[in-house]
Amino acid sequence: MRRMDGFLLDEARIQRERARGVWPGRVATDYLDRWAAEKPHASALVAWRLDEEREARLSWGELAGRVGNFARALERAGAGAGDVVSFQLPSWWEFVALYLATVRLGAIANPLMPIFRHRELSFMLRQAGAQVFVAPARFRGFDHGALARQLAGELPGMRLLLAGGEGAESLETALAAAGGGADERGARLQADDVTQLLYTSGTTGESKGALHTSNTLLGAVHSLATRMRLGANDVIFMPSPLAHQLGFCYGMLMSLVLGIPLVLIDIWRPARAAQLIEANGATFTFAATPFLADLTSLARDGGKGVGRLRLFASSGAPIPPVVAQAARDKLGIAVAACWGMTECASVTITPPDGSKATESDGCALANGEVRIVDAGGREAPRGEIGALQVRGASLFVGYLKRPDLYRLDAEGWFDTGDLARMDAEGYIRICGRSKDVIIRGGENIPVVEIEAALYRMPEVADAAVVAMPDPRLQERACAFVCPRAGKSLDLAAVRLYLEAEGFSKHFWPEQLVVLAEMPRTATGKIQKFVLREIAKNLSPQAGAAPSAA
Repeated sequence: MRRMDGFLLDEARIQRERARGVWPGRVATDYLDRWAAEKPHASALVAWRLDEEREARLSWGELAGRVGNFARALERAGAGAGDVVSFQLPSWWEFVALYLATVRLGAIANPLMPIFRHRELSFMLRQAGAQVFVAPARFRGFDHGALARQLAGELPGMRLLLAGGEGAESLETALAAAGGGADERGARLQADDVTQLLYTSGTTGESKGALHTSNTLLGAVHSLATRMRLGANDVIFMPSPLAHQLGFCYGMLMSLVLGIPLVLIDIWRPARAAQLIEANGATFTFAATPFLADLTSLARDGGKGVGRLRLFASSGAPIPPVVAQAARDKLGIAVAACWGMTECASVTITPPDGSKATESDGCALANGEVRIVDAGGREAPRGEIGALQVRGASLFVGYLKRPDLYRLDAEGWFDTGDLARMDAEGYIRICGRSKDVIIRGGENIPVVEIEAALYRMPEVADAAVVAMPDPRLQERACAFVCPRAGKSLDLAAVRLYLEAEGFSKHFWPEQLVVLAEMPRTATGKIQKFVLREIAKNLSPQAGAAPSAA
């Protein structure tokens, strides 16, 4: 198959990672073929569509049949080994079948978030050189079909298939034309070929196409499953979009690797989620903190419990202690904190017993290593903040058409762009993005610590702190908060609270902006670049400067 521009996996890294013993040397359909042969009638997938209030249930044998049908349909549409198949599907069963079909063909899957619109899609589809684009005709009231047809007109040669569409564009028509055929096994994809092109979430305003192989993704899945003690008796509930690395790896791929059921919901509704968790005996889930907060609030208000659920893993932001405690008290589940990114899946996580979840973002899994370095590139002393670097089995293999951004040093360390510190036991704590650093009068403001304190305020539901430009001090801190229902907040109350918490006046926010809701990615991460744009047009409130610099 052809190598994608930007693919930088060389023989030296292949040998190094094989020696680490994490890469399985397999592809996703290897697992599908096993389970379809060993337990064809066992449950593989339960996918709930909220708009139609119905679910689809597939056994391993049925899923394998659907995958073969999709592979034939894609091939008829012109997709083959090395071609990019882009798909903007929600977390429907079709997403799973479509990805596995690309593996059968040796094609490269390019999952796209359903929230993307013309600006994002036109750039991504053009850069990817998509051979086929699969989208829903409609989803959540939006006419994806009309947008997809516009994009197809702008990108000649790209074949369009619409789930729920009509005529020649209809995915269902293409599947029917492909016929049932004999069940297929095996794949044209090799373990070190590119299997996934996934664009970064855009929390900093940039979006880059990260390239992964089966080995880099499946190695991460195996490592996390082992650390979290997941096995054949577990059931995964995945509320995060499958088009995000979290849902892709720890929902879809985890289910395939372990041969256990995957329960999906396409639109987040806490009450429906709790019902699905309980009805299907889900034991594990992985999502951003707001999902956990919603489930605990539901239980606190007398809603449904969560049945067999025993472990909630979370990443993207620090877990407020009050939320973790409520999860233990109201739901009876443990919470684990995780750090990862599109480029390396998950690299660190706290223990599955719930310890350390509110004080760190975990220690390294078997699939990688982490270190903290100072401005000179030397490893920083424990407890000091520096640049977070990672290397190991789950690290991606390049950015599409941007090899200049693949920041690996001679020893294979990748600069994540995050700031962190490491304790004596090797547990890290993310202290912000390098772009999120606030330097007021030459001194760094501890953004993560300030945000954590704001979350402890009983009036605060959501909080974020960003830099506000200042001609004299360079930057000042601006706090954005979403109050809890029925609560109000002002800058004076925030300062009194931070003073009581022992924070220096130098670190207090000098502007407070109250929002109804935070700008977020689909997986719950706060988009700080949006807040920074708002802060650019603000000036400190009268009398707000807490100290002279």
